[in-house]
Amino acid sequence: MKKHSLPGICLRGSVLALAVFAGSCATKKQAANQTLTLKTTTTANGTVATATTGAPKKEGIKKFSDLIPAKTKVDSGLFNTYKVDGKYYYEIPDSLYNREMLVVTRFVKTPGGLRTFGQQYGGEEINDQVWKWERHDKQVFIRVPSFSMRADSTSDMYQSVKNSNLDAILASFEIKAFNKDTTGVLIDVTDFYNGDIQSIGLSDDIKKAYKTMGMDNSRSYIDSIKSFPINIEAHTLKTYRSGESPTDNSTGAISFELNTSMLLLPKTPMKPRIMDARVGFFGQRQTDYGTNAQKALVTAYIHRWRLEPKDPAAYAKGELVEPKKQIVYYIDPATPKKWVPYLIAGVNDWQKAFETAGFKNAIVAKPAPTAKEDPQFSTEDARYAVIRYFASDVENAYGPHVADPRSGEILESHVGWYHNVMQLLRDWYLIQTAAVNPNARHAQFTDEQMGELIRFVSSHEIGHTLGLPHNFGSSYAYAVDSLRSKAFTDKHGTAPSIMDYARFNYIAQPGDGVTHLYPQIGEYDDWSIKWGYTWFAGNKTAEQEKEILAKWTDKHAGDPKYYFGRQGTSIDPRLQNEDLGDNAMKASTYGIANLKRILPNLEKWSYQQNEDYDDLSELYNEVLGQFYRYMGHVTTNIGGMNENFKTYDQKGAVYDFVAKTRQHEAAMFLNEQLYKTPTWLINQPELAKFDNGVVINRIKAMQGSLLANEINPSRLARMYDNEAKNGKNAYTVAELFTDLHTGIFGAGTPDSYKRSLQRTYVDYLKTLLNLDASASYPGVPAAALASWGLTPINVAMSDIRPMVRVELKKIDAGLPKGGDAITSAHYADLHLRIKEALNPTRPVVNINGGMVRGLTAPVKDPLDAKQGSMNCWPKTNFDF
Repeated sequence: MKKHSLPGICLRGSVLALAVFAGSCATKKQAANQTLTLKTTTTANGTVATATTGAPKKEGIKKFSDLIPAKTKVDSGLFNTYKVDGKYYYEIPDSLYNREMLVVTRFVKTPGGLRTFGQQYGGEEINDQVWKWERHDKQVFIRVPSFSMRADSTSDMYQSVKNSNLDAILASFEIKAFNKDTTGVLIDVTDFYNGDIQSIGLSDDIKKAYKTMGMDNSRSYIDSIKSFPINIEAHTLKTYRSGESPTDNSTGAISFELNTSMLLLPKTPMKPRIMDARVGFFGQRQTDYGTNAQKALVTAYIHRWRLEPKDPAAYAKGELVEPKKQIVYYIDPATPKKWVPYLIAGVNDWQKAFETAGFKNAIVAKPAPTAKEDPQFSTEDARYAVIRYFASDVENAYGPHVADPRSGEILESHVGWYHNVMQLLRDWYLIQTAAVNPNARHAQFTDEQMGELIRFVSSHEIGHTLGLPHNFGSSYAYAVDSLRSKAFTDKHGTAPSIMDYARFNYIAQPGDGVTHLYPQIGEYDDWSIKWGYTWFAGNKTAEQEKEILAKWTDKHAGDPKYYFGRQGTSIDPRLQNEDLGDNAMKASTYGIANLKRILPNLEKWSYQQNEDYDDLSELYNEVLGQFYRYMGHVTTNIGGMNENFKTYDQKGAVYDFVAKTRQHEAAMFLNEQLYKTPTWLINQPELAKFDNGVVINRIKAMQGSLLANEINPSRLARMYDNEAKNGKNAYTVAELFTDLHTGIFGAGTPDSYKRSLQRTYVDYLKTLLNLDASASYPGVPAAALASWGLTPINVAMSDIRPMVRVELKKIDAGLPKGGDAITSAHYADLHLRIKEALNPTRPVVNINGGMVRGLTAPVKDPLDAKQGSMNCWPKTNFDF
């Protein structure tokens, strides 16, 4: 599957198959800088220039003892390393040439106030690559292999693939000396680690944001290079001359501490597991030329940790067996002590899921060892998986992982945990459950309550690090009314998968007695771990395992508890974030009833002595945002299609349209709850405490934004497709316009909200009528666009234009005469707008990608000022 960049969607291909998001979506720079020889010089203004030369300066090969005195301390490990007179040397043994090594560069410390493409904190990853060290005559090269093409070494295509897949050269080094037995060479890596090399330094994005003008060598240095049995850790401080420091421009500089881990990959890669679109796993794709298929076959491997039983015989009998190597997560020592037990519990909760795959004690979390317990331990070390705690006001957490590009084996993970995720949890828990949950009716929760919420988020993020993406289809498995049952929710939580965005139970009503209000590791999670981590005896091939796993998957076909729904598409109403239950209209009705109970109590429940009303303002906006989400959940049903991935062995459609009755129900719901002014959202006594004339216009903007979403060209395109295929069984565009007309221009004198909505509707119709609104993105195939919900349509040539023209004329013909001054002026204004739309007097501007982008791309919440693309827990439609 090709990767394409679409608006509002982050699609990312990575050499190392780094899985985030959500999750997270700034593009990682992983292309190798092809510097043949590194030569650093200090310019007149003090900046460091890294020159690329055609050939290295010939200094001759010296005796080992001339460079490394006898009393020099050797740091033995992957490569022996030496420090002499401020220079760092690697002694590279012949046995490690052409071995793949994973290289991960992370921040250790960053300046305060750094806010570029999200925030960067100590422990967050900058870049990852695979390196191979190669000797050529009197030089040593670092090559960066590509894994996008492959063929088995026994295949006739192997040599051809090698010829078309040359590894780029990142850097070259002169051989300074041979060791005593000539089984290794000595190279000087000082300039390399001190230089401005993108692979182990700042990304172009950060450099541009802070207007860096090269490194300042006088304020940069290598802090340490330490060698371990399978890895080397290089700790550097790099100072860049900067015209836009996030802290103090008077310094003219910005400094970072970085750590680059180089980890030897297994000589024999783990046996890969072939991906199945019906079971959710992160993975990696490559073109395989070594198969018997009569084409260049794209294969995909899932990402998973290597789990093998200590006792294969006992495992084969069905006994639970411990793995040879346990999955271990360490808790950052910078974590507040009171939250450590809850973060650990969130990890250990996955142990039961791994039992379905035959393993006991497969995964565990521990506090990081102290310096006394293990002086060599470092949270930046790529050998360790760590939950890093960031002192940050970002309301977020995310769970990335780095996988071996040869096999999909997960090698390490650094979960990012931002301190202020607690604010997000407080807001959600209060706004979604306070109607039935007295424990949520407080400005600040008890440590025990917050700890349990942290445990839930910890489990979700660890799921990502185990290879599991978001399963946005999971929450649809449960009937809406089952979430009002105490017995059901006590057993099942809110969804079969903790990897859905099924946050907290907003459906339960007062009197239902429901007390278990948040998600938990459920049936689907157990199933996906069983599918991905079960070990098969007998040295079966990946293809043979695929056949067994396919039969397992077939047995669960049609059972919604085991359904996987991908993230990122807007065509299937089941695959939405923040939703619950199998009917968005019914669920949202319950949700709105609870919001009506919560809103009048916000001032009381957010009370804090001697504090201003900022918290009341935040919570009030959360109510607006929650209402907006409910309306979005409903809208997706209109023009919606169900997506059920299948193989040739399964019967039934992969894509079928949402039933006509369900689409009509959605349109009527919007008429009643959205287009009939939701005056209950206006609580004047509370607004008087913080609102200076903003909230009313936000409500109007929300109505307009959701209306644009309801009639965007991609949605209308699917409705026309449905009508062409299913005739009278389809909910048609004509019927949608009739329903919209009733909701927006129904009986009664329009108030200020309805007048704004009517003008907005006419202007959107004008846009559809007069602008070249083709939903097209050059270079992206139509099928790829449609897959994400951006169904292409040439509006100018489609049936949209005639229908819009008829609707505008219908509106104009039905405009009343007279009324009070503002009503009369409003109708006169609408008449002129419609006249201009039908008979434009100004030049029509083609703004494809401008206004049209707003009509075709996924609509974001205009009430949410914290929109972003970080993985994995923002208050947005991206990733949590």
